[in-house]
Amino acid sequence: MGVNAHADPPGSPAAPPARPRRGLRRRHLTMIAIGGSVGSGLFVGSGVVIHAVGPAAVVSYAIAGAMVLLTLRALGEMVVARPSAGAFADYARMALGPWAGFCIGWLYWWLYAVLIAAEAVAGAALLAAWVDAPPWVLSLVLMVAMTGANLVSVRVFGETESVFSLVKVATIAVFLVMGVLFAAGWWPGAPGGAVANLWAHGGFAPQGWAAVLAAVVVVLFSFGGVEIPAIAAGESDDPVGNVARATTNVVWRIALFYIASLLVVVTVLPWDTVSGDPDDSPFVAVMAGLGVPGAGTIMQIVVFIAVLSVLNAAMYTSSRMLHVLTRQGDAPAALAKLTRRGVPARALLAGTVVGFASVAANYMWPASIFWFLVNSIGAILLVLFITILVSHLVLGVRMRRAGEAPAFRMWGFPYLSAATLLALVAVLVAMVFMDAQRPPLAATAASAAVVGLACWARGRFGARPPSGRALDLTPGGSAPGPGPGPGADPGAAAQRRAPRTGR
Repeated sequence: MGVNAHADPPGSPAAPPARPRRGLRRRHLTMIAIGGSVGSGLFVGSGVVIHAVGPAAVVSYAIAGAMVLLTLRALGEMVVARPSAGAFADYARMALGPWAGFCIGWLYWWLYAVLIAAEAVAGAALLAAWVDAPPWVLSLVLMVAMTGANLVSVRVFGETESVFSLVKVATIAVFLVMGVLFAAGWWPGAPGGAVANLWAHGGFAPQGWAAVLAAVVVVLFSFGGVEIPAIAAGESDDPVGNVARATTNVVWRIALFYIASLLVVVTVLPWDTVSGDPDDSPFVAVMAGLGVPGAGTIMQIVVFIAVLSVLNAAMYTSSRMLHVLTRQGDAPAALAKLTRRGVPARALLAGTVVGFASVAANYMWPASIFWFLVNSIGAILLVLFITILVSHLVLGVRMRRAGEAPAFRMWGFPYLSAATLLALVAVLVAMVFMDAQRPPLAATAASAAVVGLACWARGRFGARPPSGRALDLTPGGSAPGPGPGPGADPGAAAQRRAPRTGR
């Protein structure tokens, strides 16, 4: 189903591939999954939550983590049962109709296109501490460097992201070991009894449990990126198996990287000493309290690497989603052209337009551009998670009615899927009543309105009818049918059985 009007005829020695080349190995997918779970939001933003909630911030992260885990489990069931290059955009298309695939695909692209710009600005701000140059110049350097790396090949992206993820994992591992030793009184100079910090300063939830639940709204957005393996799977050697493994392993990633790390912070430090400034890292405060020389510099380097990791992944993800939209006929066909290395170069460059525009904005409004960009993507991630669960409820019922037994199952279907969906909708509603969350929510509503208008124009004036079918992951194959429903082919649901991969 690929669209590549500008490619040489198939079989020509110089012909570019019809779809992105499978240059990712299992280890790449594993590290991409880890990298997507850990961003600068953990190293820096977690301090804001601790300052507002107290030690019970751990519970806020656990609740948000459970929502994300169940959402990814639902996504994993769909990926294994219906492998698709468009991942959740195609599942929305299969479950709800072409309009849903169009809208969530473009919203997701916009999310990562803006994230490219935000991370370039954030990276420049960090780099300015070591390099005496204007912020806009540093943003430009980062944009050019990361764009160049992504243009080479998907293997370069995979290797780069693996290195970035390895640094983040190693940092967290060392941090956890030092924190546990301190809490146990085995660290040099440790006073002992640090565990009492969990309740000795006003209790475990000093601001009340309402604050703990309210913090879930903020914390949920820290998990952005965990869905990237579903997009990257199409360029791996075992798409279905790799996604199933990445989805299964998200349990220990959330438990280790977020909950355990935050538990160390609130154990080592009295929660009321943690800064509420979003630019101050509680990790730096812990390492400084342990007497680690150069703690601030070390964590600045790690946070900078985390920013580069997100920037790298955002460029990759935006380009692949846009390429999927071109193959579905929902984006200009000219953007579908691939290089001989299988990179959707035009789609990649289109995704960097907002990023390069942010270079000029960083020159004109260096003090405010970052938060403007962050607010502009608002609650799109939340809309994505809700769409995944709605699609899963529809397709899950459809599969089971057709007599299919998913090889990789969502726990407690349909009850846990419905409960998670209701919890995410509750978070969305809660944003309406939180002053700080209203601007991002309004920005998301505006983005959705624009995309909805574009969807109407696509259906009204498009050269071909909107597609209700998914894009297959197997070379030369056709997409498995979605079964009866909007945009589906009659009887397509029974075309194939779920492959026996995963748990």
